[in-house]
Amino acid sequence: MRVSLFLLLTLLVINLAVDWYIYRQVTHRCRRPQPWGRVELWSAILFSLVLIAGIITPAREGNNDILLAKMWLIFIYGSVYIPKVVGVIFDLIASVPRLFGHKRIKPVTIAGLVTAIILFGAIWWGAAINRFAIDDKEVEIELTDLPETFDGYRIAQFSDLHVGTYGNDTSYVSRLVDHINSLDPDLIVFTGDIVNRKTDEITPFVEVLGRLHAPDGVIAILGNHDYGDYMTWPSDEAKRENMQMLYDTYDTAGINLLLNQTEWIRRGNDSIAIIGVENIGDPPFPIYGSLSKAYPIPGDSTTKILLSHNPAHWVDSISGNDKARIQLTLAGHTHAMQIEMFGISPAALRYKTWGGLYADSHERHQLYVNIGAGTVGMPMRLGATPEVTLLTLRRRR
Repeated sequence: MRVSLFLLLTLLVINLAVDWYIYRQVTHRCRRPQPWGRVELWSAILFSLVLIAGIITPAREGNNDILLAKMWLIFIYGSVYIPKVVGVIFDLIASVPRLFGHKRIKPVTIAGLVTAIILFGAIWWGAAINRFAIDDKEVEIELTDLPETFDGYRIAQFSDLHVGTYGNDTSYVSRLVDHINSLDPDLIVFTGDIVNRKTDEITPFVEVLGRLHAPDGVIAILGNHDYGDYMTWPSDEAKRENMQMLYDTYDTAGINLLLNQTEWIRRGNDSIAIIGVENIGDPPFPIYGSLSKAYPIPGDSTTKILLSHNPAHWVDSISGNDKARIQLTLAGHTHAMQIEMFGISPAALRYKTWGGLYADSHERHQLYVNIGAGTVGMPMRLGATPEVTLLTLRRRR
């Protein structure tokens, strides 16, 4: 509660400063300042109310509709005030010469206005269009000692669906399922975060997800959002019931949920191991997973593919660890922070491995991080287009 109050007061102060500055400039510079000044004044009041409503709406209680309302209120506020702040910064820079008795640099102010308009459009493009634009990434992975019969084996990976963000609208998820099936993979894997807070979010999507199919089945693991840790529960029993409902839902959809378990894929006398661990990551995310429980002898000669939601697990425990002979790890979690432009993402400030293919020395351990198909927090993807990865395994010669 104190954090929310501090955040609210901070943003309201920023609001006041930005809107006061814009109001002053409008009334001084416009030929007809009165109507534009009123527009700025009343819009400032309106968006302050939007901010207050967004902050005070509970995030850890209530049904999914309340969470969606909070998400959209904060998004609408941000879509207006982020461009406003950018425009004000440009104008302040343009006004620096006035401190020395010179004129304001009008082209810089105009550039700021154009940048703010473009940014506003880009934010809403990310919400209305780009977050539904499925992007295929085709990647070949060379693995030492991969059995010959698995050379060319195709795995479709998707991650971080967060179905609660779509409410009861199944259209996007249905299109995503059809798209994954159309890739004709040998195996489909989902690397965690099917919901935002609790299992009942998935109810409208069970039948749709049940349409996923591949010759070797569909395998899933849990992510940090799947445990109900983002909800305030009336009792421990209610939280356990929520988890049991999730297990039952996966079973109903015909998806093999691995809970620190291993699934074997066989081709004649050859086999590879698909290891699925529960969430293992960096703070503040609780650790539920156990590689030793899922696969007690990770140093054996079997070709192993590890499904682990958070790529921090690979960084901390797999990379450079000769005792864990795990040739490939598939992860998600980062979303590329739902922002990626020209291969650059702010997620790089938080994660060493935020998206794409990584390897340690001599490529003994490789990692692929899928940037997810859904959204959480902000219903927007600015770049960082929803990803479906088609991985083709190749035997290293």
